Amino acid sequence: MIQIHTIPAFTDNYIWLIRPTNRAAIVVDPGCAKSVISYLEQHEIQLAAILVTHHHNDHTGGIELLQQHYNNTLAVYGPGNENISGITVPIVLSEHSQMTLNIAELDSSIRVISVPGHTSGHLAYLIDGNLFCGDTLFSGGCGRLFEGTAEQMAKSLSLLAALPKETKVYCAHEYTEANLAFAKVVMPDNVALSSYQKKVISLRKLNQATIPSTIETESQINPFLRCETTEVQLQLSSHFNQIISNEIQAFTLLRQYKDNF
Repeated sequence: MIQIHTIPAFTDNYIWLIRPTNRAAIVVDPGCAKSVISYLEQHEIQLAAILVTHHHNDHTGGIELLQQHYNNTLAVYGPGNENISGITVPIVLSEHSQMTLNIAELDSSIRVISVPGHTSGHLAYLIDGNLFCGDTLFSGGCGRLFEGTAEQMAKSLSLLAALPKETKVYCAHEYTEANLAFAKVVMPDNVALSSYQKKVISLRKLNQATIPSTIETESQINPFLRCETTEVQLQLSSHFNQIISNEIQAFTLLRQYKDNF
């Protein structure tokens, strides 16, 4: 069994701490070393390893200081085809492929999934039904296409959407409320979305996290996982004044719509 702890960082980042029973912990995307070290010392937890999803500094900026703090004993796993300083165990996967990773601190293996789109080498990690997906899948949204194509991101999201519905989704940012405001414009009659939006607004008023979500929830309320639906395609057709002929076109226009929302 593992415990998962939330370490807030910067304005809206979440750093995830995975704590196996009676063993040293693993941290995911430590953009801020000071936040991690403070949490570890406060709770008397030792750190053994780091998992990195992609190269952006708000996910990697704390690696060097964490290594210094732990006398360069940390194993750092991450995309081997991205320029990330401090990776000690590079993971190189062909596009949209998967592999199994074993770490001594975990009884369970880690399923590593190639999910390009936000960046070219973005990885997601699945551990005991918990998905750490960085900036690929957000609750109610998805990452911007900084390096990849719409086709790549759509395929990446389809891989994640195919996971068991009870899978918990640990993304790296608290973007949910803003994402749902956009989703409501695209899917105004979605009952599940309306209900979820009320819950999220209540949580944010109390400054509480909306993460984790689940694959089941995202499949119901996230427009980027529903590009094949008539509901989404009709809204896009109306907004862009063009006929939507396929799912990739819908995804491309949806991402464009959100980028300018």
